[in-house]
Amino acid sequence: MRFKTRYRFWHVLLVFVCIFLLVEGLYFFLDAPAGKETVTGIPNPGATPGPNYIRLPFFMLFLVVFFYCSLNYYYNLVAGNKKFISFLRATLVIIVVTSIYYSLLFYFFPAALLLTYNSFAEMFFSLMGSMIALLIVSFLFAYVTVLREALKQKRILEAQKLILEAQISQANFNFLKAQINPHFLHNTLNFLYAKSLPYSSELSEGILTLSDIMRYALGQGNQKDGKAPLKDEIEHVHNVIKVNQLRYSNQLKVNVEINGSVNGVMIIPFVLITLVENAFKHGDLKNQDYPIDIRLNVEGNKLYFYCSNKKKSGPKQLSTGIGLENIKTRLELSYGAAYKFIVKDEREFYTTELTIDEL
Repeated sequence: MRFKTRYRFWHVLLVFVCIFLLVEGLYFFLDAPAGKETVTGIPNPGATPGPNYIRLPFFMLFLVVFFYCSLNYYYNLVAGNKKFISFLRATLVIIVVTSIYYSLLFYFFPAALLLTYNSFAEMFFSLMGSMIALLIVSFLFAYVTVLREALKQKRILEAQKLILEAQISQANFNFLKAQINPHFLHNTLNFLYAKSLPYSSELSEGILTLSDIMRYALGQGNQKDGKAPLKDEIEHVHNVIKVNQLRYSNQLKVNVEINGSVNGVMIIPFVLITLVENAFKHGDLKNQDYPIDIRLNVEGNKLYFYCSNKKKSGPKQLSTGIGLENIKTRLELSYGAAYKFIVKDEREFYTTELTIDEL
C-alpha cells in the first residue's frame, strides 16, 4: 500500500499548541490554586520549579509524534479498506513503540515520573489505558476524514454524471434537429429525381446522389451503438465529392487516398463527411497546384483521417463553428480519451486531422 501523509506534522503540532494553551489558560484562571501544578504539569506562581520542566517537553513532543503517526497510519488503512488484522498489527506496533519510549523515559528520568506514578508497573498500566483511549480517538478521526472525502468524491462524480447526461441529451437533440430538414429534403429529392429523368441525365444523377446522402443521414437500421460502417461513411464522402463536382462541371481538384481494410470497422456517422463538406465550403476548389487533399488510413483498430484545403481568396462564407463543436462533443462521448482532433487554421490553408486509437 502506498503511504499517504494526509495530516502534516506541522498541522498536528499547531493543533496541539492551541489545545495546550487553551487548557492551560482555562485551568489557570478557573481552578488551579497558587503553588499547584496545572493539568499539563506546569506549576502556577508559587510552585517550586522541578522535574516537571524536564518531563513536559518530552511529553508534548511524544503526543505530537504519536498522533501524527497514528492518524496517518489509520487513515491509510481505512482509505485502503484493509482487514481487521492490519489495524490490530498497526495498533500493537504503536503500543510497543510507546512502551519502549516510556520505559526509556522512566530509566533516564525516574524522579520526574515518580511525581505522578509510585512505580513502573503503575505507570505502565496507566499508560496502556491512556494509549488505548488515544488510539480510539485517532481511529475515529481518521475514519470520519475518509468518510467525508468519500462523500465529497461521490458528490463530484454525481455532478460529473449529470453534466455528461446533459451533454448526451444536447448532442442527441442537435442530431435530431439536424435530421428534420434532411427528412423533408429526401422526399422532395425523390420527387425531383423522377421529374428530371426526361430532361437531363446529369441533373437526375446529381439529385439521386444527393438523395442517397439524405437516406444515409436518416438511416438508423445500419447503425450499431450509434455507429455506422466506415465503408458507408467513405461511400458518402465520395457522394459529397461527386455532388460538388457536378456543381462545378467536374473542374474541382480533389485528391483522395484510402489505405487499409475498412471492412467491419465502425465509426460514428457524419464526422468525416462534415469535415469534407467544410473543405468544399471554404476551399479554393479550382486551384490545380493546391487540390483538396483527403487521406484516410486504417490499421487494425486505429484510424487516421486528414483533410486539407487552400482557403479562398476573397469574400468568405460565414461559419458559426457549430459543426466542428458537434463533432468534438460526439467524439468525446463516443471515444473518451481514445481520440485526438486537431484543427489548423493557418493564413492560407485549413487542415483537420482526426486520430482514433480505439474504434
